[in-house]
Amino acid sequence: MASTVTWACLILALFLFISSMTCEAQLSSKFYDNTCPKALSTIRTATRSAVSRERRMAASLIRLHFHDCFVQGCDASILLDDTPSILGEKTAPNNAGSVRGYEVIDDIKSKVENVCPGVVSCADILSVVARDASVAVGGPSWTVKLGRRDSTTASLSLTETNLPRFTDSLGRLTSLFREKGLSERDMVALSGSHTIGQARCVTFRGRIHNNASDIDAGFASTRKRKCSLAIGTDDEKIAPLDLVTPNSFDNNYFKNLIQKKGLLQSDQILFSGGSTDSIVTEYSKSPSTFKNDFAAAMVRMGDIEPITGSQGQIRKLCSVVN
Repeated sequence: MASTVTWACLILALFLFISSMTCEAQLSSKFYDNTCPKALSTIRTATRSAVSRERRMAASLIRLHFHDCFVQGCDASILLDDTPSILGEKTAPNNAGSVRGYEVIDDIKSKVENVCPGVVSCADILSVVARDASVAVGGPSWTVKLGRRDSTTASLSLTETNLPRFTDSLGRLTSLFREKGLSERDMVALSGSHTIGQARCVTFRGRIHNNASDIDAGFASTRKRKCSLAIGTDDEKIAPLDLVTPNSFDNNYFKNLIQKKGLLQSDQILFSGGSTDSIVTEYSKSPSTFKNDFAAAMVRMGDIEPITGSQGQIRKLCSVVN
């Protein structure tokens, strides 16, 4: 009897091991090699075209992938429009009026559907586009693992609790990233994507007007010209996150932090006498180390809770469940 139980336990353990291996194996850089061999080239061409039309779009597309992965995993839930049965993520405070690039993803999805209908998920498109957007502005490349499927749900409530805020403390930021399986070093590297892109006045008004010791006075004065203290006046006016090279993916973001010229409070907190100061300093001195770490962190972020196998679906339109 004991031997029968032992064999049963061994068989169960082997089954569970194989199942976990199968789940891991479902994400592969070669996932579409046979079913849609032109997928990656189609996405790359369309992404380059979008970024060439508007350089800022590169930052927006990387951010879109980040905001997707931190809520329900990398499942394209951020792309779903509200319906009577789905309260989506687009209208969440951290996304509304801020996250952009939806129309670019819709256009790319349409082009991919023309090449191979019903094969490539919106979740995978977001992942590949983020990589291609980085490359388009001089950033690093990385091998994107593929095989994600699209969610049939979204979560407004998770968006409000899982996404970082521009006023977050270092402790809260570290905790949010740790919950997603990302280290403090990953967090600093990923924050380096703010070497490109723009932020709205409403997100940095408090920082530039509070006369604190953690902001360069000249930098604050420059930013105040287009971002007054009066709420509601300049809310939507934008400023570059990196004032030196706002359209190039480099390590100037970290040099800015050391000079107390981080635009957002959640940026400057990375160099404020805490545990991440040494990482910021390292990246400020070595652009290659930053780019390598950023690429590795993006791969790890892309592994957050993907939907695979027969779960979820391949949406025909990224904004609507089939």
